[in-house]
Amino acid sequence: MKLHDLLKSVRPLNIKGKDDVEITGINIDSRKIEKGQMFIAVKGTQTDGHRFISKAIELGATAVLLEDMPEKPADNVTYIQVKSTEEAVGNVATTFYGNPSRKLKLVGVTGTNGKTTIATLLYHMFRKFGAKTGLISTVCNYIDDVEVPADHTTPDPIELNQLLQKMVEAGCEYAFMECSSHAIHQRRIGGLKFTGGLFTNLTRDHLDYHKTFENYRNAKKMFFDELPKDAFAITNADDKNGMVMVQNCKAKIKTYSIKRMADFRAKILESHFEGMYLEIDGKEVGVQFIGKFNVSNLLAVYGCAIMLGKQPDDILLALSTLKSVNGRLEPINSPEGITAVVDYAHTPDALENVLMAIHDVLDGKGGKVITVCGAGGNRDKGKRPLMAVEAVRRSDKVILTSDNPRDEDPQVIIDDMLEGLDNTQKKKVISITDRREAIRTACMMAEKGDVILIAGKGHETYQEIKGVKHHFDDHEIVKEIFGTK
Repeated sequence: MKLHDLLKSVRPLNIKGKDDVEITGINIDSRKIEKGQMFIAVKGTQTDGHRFISKAIELGATAVLLEDMPEKPADNVTYIQVKSTEEAVGNVATTFYGNPSRKLKLVGVTGTNGKTTIATLLYHMFRKFGAKTGLISTVCNYIDDVEVPADHTTPDPIELNQLLQKMVEAGCEYAFMECSSHAIHQRRIGGLKFTGGLFTNLTRDHLDYHKTFENYRNAKKMFFDELPKDAFAITNADDKNGMVMVQNCKAKIKTYSIKRMADFRAKILESHFEGMYLEIDGKEVGVQFIGKFNVSNLLAVYGCAIMLGKQPDDILLALSTLKSVNGRLEPINSPEGITAVVDYAHTPDALENVLMAIHDVLDGKGGKVITVCGAGGNRDKGKRPLMAVEAVRRSDKVILTSDNPRDEDPQVIIDDMLEGLDNTQKKKVISITDRREAIRTACMMAEKGDVILIAGKGHETYQEIKGVKHHFDDHEIVKEIFGTK
């Protein structure tokens, strides 16, 4: 593609060099630059891409998109100055890869909890409808039935457009993707055309990055502010920020609720560990999920499918066949009648939701709840005591342990969690930094009819310690202890 064609999607402040050179590729990683490519120097949170311009040129970059012009430009290199490379990179990537998001129906899912579940269920549902479908999620990306490993909730703009282009080439009609607050704020989804957007809920998370809850909320809201008029926005009317999200939204707005009047409504008729019987918009359906929060997730899926033109009866039939996403309220039963539940819950609100779901099923049946949880290192420290409070409030016994300590001392993280508890609450708590030993202890303490919640890691198959990812899978350990592996 000619450089001047690539630049039609941005507003250059200044261009030094020829704008008719051929651009063979684009990249924000100077180490991956090949001859004839454009290097985009992004000022990121960890490092400034401008530091690596000379390296990119050495490797063959013929054009550089930047914010700060060099004092001594290199010969035979075109420099394009823009106000913000972070904002420009999405538009450049979209243009270079032929606007793939305009060639399929792309739906984004944002919120604190439920993004992975909703996006993944939509992917499986639309494949059941016979449509070629793509998925971009925390757990894994899919180009129809081809798995593409995921490193981030939302890839960078270049990887994202490459992925969408491959979906288009594979004949995908739909794509469902998680949109994290980081990705929205860092403009990783810039330039994409969304057919629709879904909002799940908003609770405290990622304040290590956003600093304040208002900044976090506004990052999510930005996604809906930028939806086009011909798109749809479906928001959770049960969340106090649900209508805030769509205050300035130009798209067609729909709501879902399990508590009040809304466009899409549901209520629980029966609940068991094997699943629930629900009434959705006046029709009964059995689903293989538990918990009120999952009813909300399923309603969002239902509403999205309606907005994409599917018939209610077909949607309900598909819902009845769908299964829980890996590491989301996933039960594992022991021969002795103990149930372990593996869940990704790593925020106070998520812990509350999962424990409430467990209590809903246990209601009147007896059985203790033993919770194993920790908090991630190098992340928002303010949520640590709040998580401990939620765990203790809704559990008979709590074992505080390591999650992904990263560069922090695991015991320091546990001490931060304990700060939220009074002396009476601390009597319910045991601290075991070794996560494997913590899970083993919970299993040894449990009796027939008890439920062990193992929270925090869910689908993850590693534990990150001092920059190294060690293999660690909560599922494997529980099954090993239960003797069911």
